[in-house]
Amino acid sequence: MIGPPGAGKSLLASCLPGILPPLTPAEALEVSMVQSVAGTLEEGRISRSRPFRAPHHSASMAALTGGGLRVKPGEVSLAHLGVLFLDELPEFQRAVLDSLRQPLETGSVDVARANAHVTFPANVQLIAAMNPCRCGHLGDPALACSRAPRCAADYQSKVSGPMLDRIDLHVEVDPVSAADLALPPPAEGSEEVAARVLIARQRQTARSEQTGVRSNSDLDGEALENFATPDEPGRQLLMQAATAMRLSARSYTRMLRVARTIADLAGAEQVGRIHVAEALSYRRQAPRA
Repeated sequence: MIGPPGAGKSLLASCLPGILPPLTPAEALEVSMVQSVAGTLEEGRISRSRPFRAPHHSASMAALTGGGLRVKPGEVSLAHLGVLFLDELPEFQRAVLDSLRQPLETGSVDVARANAHVTFPANVQLIAAMNPCRCGHLGDPALACSRAPRCAADYQSKVSGPMLDRIDLHVEVDPVSAADLALPPPAEGSEEVAARVLIARQRQTARSEQTGVRSNSDLDGEALENFATPDEPGRQLLMQAATAMRLSARSYTRMLRVARTIADLAGAEQVGRIHVAEALSYRRQAPRA
């Protein structure tokens, strides 16, 4: 999420666990085992809620991925099957951020030390938030600094391209005015959204009997081809976009997974052009002037 200070990015991230499906018994056991190894399991009871971890941007590589003299899980493993929220993304050290590239790709993290070599699970939903530039007010002539738009390119370039390539959805969050706060509440709240998400996840669970994977984010190879191949109009749009946007093979695959999830949320059996178009709209755009 990219937006000015006070737009509600952190609030949106903290609300995400509330719309995720409840943990299955097997998932609850996985989460509890990681917490037990880390020494954070409360009173020895199995955890029933999805983790939400939000490390500060000063966190070290060991704190994020795991380590120490007696190797313990890091934040990315403590967020297993839950949400890892990185606020002020460009303020993290680049080497620390890039250490997450392997866990995001494989769903696990390998911690190698002189006295131990340990693999921890790290299947997380990564949510990141950042200001569009250092001053945070890009696009607002009254508040933006004198270096705009150059400052936006410099600030956003602190996050490496390969790291950004692993983030599927890039959403611009507009500023919230006092008039917006006085508007009536939305017609659809978290409970209604959670119900839609649960139905979509049930579709994926039913599909897992044939694919052997837990969710669309794990679809690959033949399973991805069988269940995420769009119809002909959607395929043509995706091929045109892949050329125009110079999508990497990883981005192409991730677009198919996102489009499959959008179709599941809409209750569609096949991925169509409209689902592909929405998935493509979430790809990273250049900094705005």
